[in-house]
Amino acid sequence: MPIPEDVTGDEIDKDVRQELQSLPKTLAEDVARNLVMVARLLDEDPEGAYGYSRVALRLASRVAAVREAAGFAAYANQKYGEALGEFRAAKRMTGNIDLWPVMADCERGLGRPEKALDMAGAPEVHKLDKAGQVEMRLVAAGARRDMGQLDAAIVTLQSPELAANSVQPWTARLRYAYADALLAAERQSEAREWFAKAVEADRDGSTDASDRLAELDGVEFVDAMAEDEDDEVQAPASSEASEHEDEDQDEDQDEGADQGDKD
Repeated sequence: MPIPEDVTGDEIDKDVRQELQSLPKTLAEDVARNLVMVARLLDEDPEGAYGYSRVALRLASRVAAVREAAGFAAYANQKYGEALGEFRAAKRMTGNIDLWPVMADCERGLGRPEKALDMAGAPEVHKLDKAGQVEMRLVAAGARRDMGQLDAAIVTLQSPELAANSVQPWTARLRYAYADALLAAERQSEAREWFAKAVEADRDGSTDASDRLAELDGVEFVDAMAEDEDDEVQAPASSEASEHEDEDQDEDQDEGADQGDKD
């Protein structure tokens, strides 16, 4: 797959670069450039990211960072079985449990919420950092919802991290998930409160909390672009009508002139 000339491979994290040092220099550079493309396209073009991840995987399948990148690319394309396999491989290679929450979410994607809940209660969770533990809580709540256990999902999300006033990287998503669960349980006033709190914490627009809040408040957004297009469509019709009016006036004038000649 083509890679832009401005992508050198030096953009990757130093830890990944260190992993690639086990490869011949030219091969390491090729793998690095493909990994950069995976990271660059993952959010906006998941299919493209997946394609580059497969190239990197073909070149260096024994590098944990490559297996992890391939896992996230597959995950972004809802290929949950494939993603889970790649994450498991990366975990075996490194012994790192940071991928535990996303592995559990893959179980959800495969229609196995019970397995995700088992993972949420496993000893590995206690080894996660705070961000990982919050992520695991979000996955567990999602699994509860998958099983139709709305009240249990709400209770799962109730935590010190949810009640904290300080804003952390996970705060907006945690508040959003709580608000969404409350709304699903038809607790609308509470849901509105927590969507508003999610908006306060969502500094980088990672959620659509503001849209959900506006929807609850009955605010309707007008698509200005659509209105402009409607005006453009109507304009020629007006011009055409004007042309017909001019033609009618010309015909009236001609008839008047003929009548004058007869008189």
